[in-house]
Amino acid sequence: MLFYFSIFAFVALVALLLYRYRSTIVPRLPERVKTLFPQLSHYTPLSTFSDQLNAGMSSSAFDIEANMRDGDSRMGLDERGTQEVRDIMRRERVNFDQARLIRQNRILAANGIDPSGMPLDSKAVTRL
Repeated sequence: MLFYFSIFAFVALVALLLYRYRSTIVPRLPERVKTLFPQLSHYTPLSTFSDQLNAGMSSSAFDIEANMRDGDSRMGLDERGTQEVRDIMRRERVNFDQARLIRQNRILAANGIDPSGMPLDSKAVTRL
């Protein structure tokens, strides 16, 4: 009985680790495995400005092409933020600028700030 429990625990641990590190593992999989499971392509990271530009992460208000022309030395946008914006664009069917605004408003709300920039705390001093 203890043997079967330890096997189950080991398999569960491996499954949890695979799920946790899927964004690192999926790009290293062979192409034939990726074609068998097309949902895995969702986790392909966008690591450079040109990849992010091709994925639609640019607009007239947020011009990645200007960064590329000016020789920006950074690798690209923040991966977590880029993924959140892509998820918002897909879920709520909005464009890139609207998705960035929605994400920023959520960050502000999580920190106790309303969309206008005023603190939501009733004890906050906003003028003297």
